[in-house]
Amino acid sequence: MKRLNVMAISEMEYMAPSLTPSQAMIKRTFDFSAALLGLLVSWWLILIAFLAASLDTRSNGFFIQNRVGKDGNIIRVVKIKTMRPDSRTTTTVTRSGDPRITPLGRFFRKTKIDELPQLWNVLLGHMSFVGPRPDVPGYADKLTGVERAVLSLRPGITGPATLKYRDEEEILAAQDDPEQYNREVIYPDKVQINLQYIREWSFLGDLRYILVTVSG
Repeated sequence: MKRLNVMAISEMEYMAPSLTPSQAMIKRTFDFSAALLGLLVSWWLILIAFLAASLDTRSNGFFIQNRVGKDGNIIRVVKIKTMRPDSRTTTTVTRSGDPRITPLGRFFRKTKIDELPQLWNVLLGHMSFVGPRPDVPGYADKLTGVERAVLSLRPGITGPATLKYRDEEEILAAQDDPEQYNREVIYPDKVQINLQYIREWSFLGDLRYILVTVSG
């Protein structure tokens, strides 16, 4: 009997984690309600930031990019633009001191104002307030086995992995090959953190992640 229990625990450890239907409903109901309220409160700030970013970057003040969403579907994530094109830089990995980031863009990033348009993505059901960050194609869509459970969630504006790596740009700036370090060290760690988040999900836990993010 003891051996069977050990086997059962072992199987559970390797089963792909997922939210129950009731948990998913609670999470989505909160996301929709809070995103609607957030947009009603912050629309004027988003508008001002959009106009300022348009002047600052001499282009559309919204940065719209394809990212990998729930179930591997491609979503178009909207943020305030904080960077100008730089022909010398082709990587999608951003590090501290990146020459593409404008002075105003640094302010938007530091204050998280650049993230506010993602409330629209949350309202539409493309994203959640808490979950794995939406990646560009080439990362989450390449996951296999149990790790693909990360795709069972809508990507989030914040989350445990995002908070752990809040200084990711500084970490990458210290590496000789930031893209390789991100691919081989940071991203695999994020995947494990997000799998643990799914296994231990709770509504109060999501509220805690949001409060920690807002409080800085």
